[in-house]
Amino acid sequence: MFRKILIANRGEIALRILHAAKELGIRTVAVFSEADRHALHVRFADEAVCIGPPRSAQSYLNIPAVISAAEITNVDAIHPGYGFLSENANFAEVCEASHIRFIGPSSEMVRLMGEKDQARRKVAEAGLPIIPGSDGAVPDEESARRVADEIGYPVMIKAVEGGGGRGMRMVSIPDDLLNAYRTARTEAEQAFGSPDVYIERLIEHPRHIEFQVLGDHTGRVIHLGERECSIQRRHQKLIEESASPALDPETREHLGARVVEALQKIGYTNAGTVEFLRDAKGELYFIEMNTRLQVEHPVTEMRTGVDMVKAQILIAAGVPLSDIIEQVEFRGHSIECRINAEDPETFRPSPGRITAFHPPGGPGVRVDTAAYADSTIPPYYDSLIAKLITHGRDRAEAIARMRRALELFVIEGIRTTIPLHRRILTDPDFVAGRFDTGFLDHLLTAASE
Repeated sequence: MFRKILIANRGEIALRILHAAKELGIRTVAVFSEADRHALHVRFADEAVCIGPPRSAQSYLNIPAVISAAEITNVDAIHPGYGFLSENANFAEVCEASHIRFIGPSSEMVRLMGEKDQARRKVAEAGLPIIPGSDGAVPDEESARRVADEIGYPVMIKAVEGGGGRGMRMVSIPDDLLNAYRTARTEAEQAFGSPDVYIERLIEHPRHIEFQVLGDHTGRVIHLGERECSIQRRHQKLIEESASPALDPETREHLGARVVEALQKIGYTNAGTVEFLRDAKGELYFIEMNTRLQVEHPVTEMRTGVDMVKAQILIAAGVPLSDIIEQVEFRGHSIECRINAEDPETFRPSPGRITAFHPPGGPGVRVDTAAYADSTIPPYYDSLIAKLITHGRDRAEAIARMRRALELFVIEGIRTTIPLHRRILTDPDFVAGRFDTGFLDHLLTAASE
């Protein structure tokens, strides 16, 4: 077992990792930027090291600074959380070269799945269905035109090394293709350092469904069920739930088994998420794999009782899955709302000082947060304040508990998305499970008319 780990992140996920480490009897090292000097993960860690100024590029994304902090504190492993360096293959490789265990998949696997075109090819070989599209990156405008004509409009242009909706453009007609292609390449290069893009058929009115997996070093892979992540704004998830109201038991069992078989074939280890789009006919297609812990992992934890972060640490330490999880049991239904520091109507960021903070409680309610009264939401990072999670015997009870929790969640001094979440949770179509990834756009359009 590890003696000491460094947490290469901030905010609620840094605290979440710290909690798991403490329960396992592992000492922790927090790294922080100058903006996070008074953050809770810094206060509660056994040791803390400042790694730079507030900007991410100079601190949390600064690989030499993170590795230096790990070396001077003599840690055994680094947990990257999500975001920042969590899917950076170079960082994972540097950890390996420095004889520091990266708590996640191998650098080769991170690199493979980070190159979206290569990932599509690999999982197709392993037996998962993929959306018709280009065979790799599309190198020039003429190739883009040819590929789009072959697969048929509408199409989606995506950054090869992308994520979070950046470097992504939808094209409905041929006349718009070249401008969208150029824009996507420019945005991809600015966001990821590579202009490479690929093209695939656009699935209209899709639902976003993902399977949570764990793999160990013995070659065993299991899945912990699926999550529905269709409530999004500009490809950014706002609400997640498990189980998906769109899947019937037969489809759930069949697809879960295919996911496990595919990841066993490619030799996947540690935590990961296999993401699919479901079309209007009910067909599901692989879109990407995230080689890290997901923001929405508490949804799975609440439904299965499995501590995902502990499992990650134990797997990285060489413990087989059979000694971590005896049997996966699915209980009830769980929902998560991402509470962001944003104006609920304009979505403008709302950084600043929180003057009052009272998280809700009661049966079936969990709040993952690093915020507190008199804390500050800095303007340099993601706007997430808290993750509000509820669990119930069924979807109706989980929704009822979420409504109650949202009403009792007090955050003052800044604007938050709580009013938007309350609107969504009372919308008849959401309650009935009738939605796709365009749900929020329709809801906001209807409200403005």
